[in-house]
Amino acid sequence: MTAPADPITAVTHPDPYPYYADLVARRPLHRDEALGLWVAASADAATAVLTTDACRVRPAAEPVPRALVGSPAGEIFGHLVRMNDGAVHTRLKPGVAARVAGPDPARVSEQSARAAQELAEGLAPAAHPERLADFAFQLPAYAVAGLLGVERAALPGTAARVGEFVACLAPGATAETLARGTAAAGELAAQFAALLGRDGLDAIVANTVGYLSQAYEATAGLIGNTLVALARDADLPARVRAEPGLLPWIVREVARHDSPVQNTRRFLAEDAVVAGQAMRAGDAVLVVLAAANRDPAANPEPGRFDPHRRERRIFTFGHGAHACPGEAMATAIAHAGVARLLAAGLEPERLADGIGYRPSVNTRVPRFAAA
Repeated sequence: MTAPADPITAVTHPDPYPYYADLVARRPLHRDEALGLWVAASADAATAVLTTDACRVRPAAEPVPRALVGSPAGEIFGHLVRMNDGAVHTRLKPGVAARVAGPDPARVSEQSARAAQELAEGLAPAAHPERLADFAFQLPAYAVAGLLGVERAALPGTAARVGEFVACLAPGATAETLARGTAAAGELAAQFAALLGRDGLDAIVANTVGYLSQAYEATAGLIGNTLVALARDADLPARVRAEPGLLPWIVREVARHDSPVQNTRRFLAEDAVVAGQAMRAGDAVLVVLAAANRDPAANPEPGRFDPHRRERRIFTFGHGAHACPGEAMATAIAHAGVARLLAAGLEPERLADGIGYRPSVNTRVPRFAAA
């Protein structure tokens, strides 16, 4: 199998992990002139970039993507705690983190299981593998929106709008995708302003929408990649059927072993030395989270899939001030989704020959062919 050309194409490569291992071993932090980026692949390099004050989540000259400026999508983006540094981040993050981590775990599991059952009944993905991606994307939107108080009848429309909003945030989104996404953003802002009793789109409303959108792709990828793990290891499905309590541990190991979020970026706000490398203001760094997860210095025998791995280090949800606080929720939703699919009769072994990946420069979300 031909190796990926670079860390961007690696995201959707059938098996990027030997390539990532080579980056960690030989080029843990290097300059890729073809991409115009620094690439941080090792656990130490990723940690350094994600914890250095000079490395910001957005370019100093472009706090909101140019294509979104002046639209409801741009206004939401500009309020997002995870897309801001400094005083704004410090002031808003505690409240946002509390909202994300706030729901009782039992309530999260209950809502996720209810949503998974409803979607499994409506989409029948166990019988139609080509619908598994729809199930994986809709489930986190249904679960999180339900936790936020969205009525059951409104969940399908909410999930559709979240998908359109997320699509417009992707680099290289078409004019049509941008138009649909910005319209969806305005509708989501109005919906949650009313639900939360706010006068309009403010930081609370924006971060509530952000809470939904940021769970969308990552959790879909975690569901799909768990199915891939079950499909490719002949022993795992039988072990889960015999011991259902093993499944949550499998989901957690999938988050490390086959990361749904493969990379993230940071931008130098000033000249700085990062992980021993001099960088200049305006430089961009691609942090290859999936490679850091496979660094033997962070996780011994990183290629071995071990649900009971001790002291597992996961970079998938970030690290440092901008780490995602929703890791526990994402794994709970993914567990509920995969458990429901197995209960509905899905046979993961039958998926192994039809696995492809949704086009993306950041997230690894599988698609499954019809049986």
